[in-house]
Amino acid sequence: MGRVSSIEEPTAKISSIFIYPIKSCRGISVSQAPISLTGFRWDRQWVVVNSKGKAYTQRVEPKLALVEVELPKDAFTEGWEPTRTSYLVLRAPGMDELKVCLGKQCGKADGGVSVWEWSGSALDEGEEPSKWFSTYLAKPSRLLRFNAVSETRAVDPKYAPGFKIMFSDHYPFLLISQGSLDALNKLLKHPVPINRFRPNILVDGCEPFSEDLWKDLRISKFRFQGVKLCSRSKIPTINQETGIVGSELSETLKEFRSDKVLHPNKKQEGKVYFGQNLVCQDSLSEGKGKTIRVGDSVYVFSRASSPAV
Repeated sequence: MGRVSSIEEPTAKISSIFIYPIKSCRGISVSQAPISLTGFRWDRQWVVVNSKGKAYTQRVEPKLALVEVELPKDAFTEGWEPTRTSYLVLRAPGMDELKVCLGKQCGKADGGVSVWEWSGSALDEGEEPSKWFSTYLAKPSRLLRFNAVSETRAVDPKYAPGFKIMFSDHYPFLLISQGSLDALNKLLKHPVPINRFRPNILVDGCEPFSEDLWKDLRISKFRFQGVKLCSRSKIPTINQETGIVGSELSETLKEFRSDKVLHPNKKQEGKVYFGQNLVCQDSLSEGKGKTIRVGDSVYVFSRASSPAV
C-alpha cells in the first residue's frame, strides 16, 4: 500500500471513537485511542459472568446497558500505566458507585471463563465487584479481566488469520458510517442513536453503506482491512438508555440488510448486517505512536465487488 498523495481526498473522517471496557456495558466516547494487539486498548478487557463462568451479555441481561463505565482520562494516552490510585469506576441505577483498582494484582478465577466458543483462564476482580453485580442483576455474578499473560483468543482464521481479541464477540474493530445510520433512520418511525450498534469507529463524509465494500484502507497512517460485515444480534433492539427491547429496528433491518437481500444467491441464515468488522495490520508490529484520533482521515485503497458476510 503506497503513500497517499497530498492531493488525494479522503473517503471519510473519524467523527467518534468508542471503547467498551466491560463487555455489554455502556461505552465511553473518547477523542483518541491507542491501538493494541487486540483492538483499542481497554476495549472488552472485562466481562461479567455467571456462577459457571459463562459471559453475560445484553442478549439475556439488558440491564447491563445501564451500567456506566469510567476510566481515568489519561488511560487513553499511549504508554499510560495504572497505579494503585487508578480506578475503573462503575455506576448503575439504584447502586452505589463502585471503584475497581486497576493497579492491583488479581488471582485467577475458579473455573475460568467462556465467551461463545472460546474458554480459558481469567483474572477475578474480587468479592466487592462480585457482590455489586450480583445485587444489580439479582443473580450470582463475578467481574473477570482477560488474562493477557497466559491466554490468547484468536479471530476466525477464515477471515483474519493471525489476529487476536479479548472479550469482543468476533473481531478487534467495528466501523460504521454516519451515512448508514442516517439512511436507516429515514426508514424508522423512531430514529435510533449510534449506541444501538456499539461501533468502535464512527466515520462521516461517505455514502451510506459504502463501508460494506471497503477492503484495504488507511486510517491516519495505519493500515486496516475490512474482513466481514457485522451480523447483528438482539442488542441493537435494546434501548441503551432504558434497557427496554423494541421490535421496529429488527423488522426494518430485515427488509433491506438481511442476507436474503444482500446475497440472494447464497445460503440464507436469517441474519441481518450493519457495520464493517476491521483488523489493523500495523497492530501486529512493534513500535510506538499507534493512536487513532477523532478527525483522522480514512483513505480506501481497494473495494470488494460484494460485501463479505
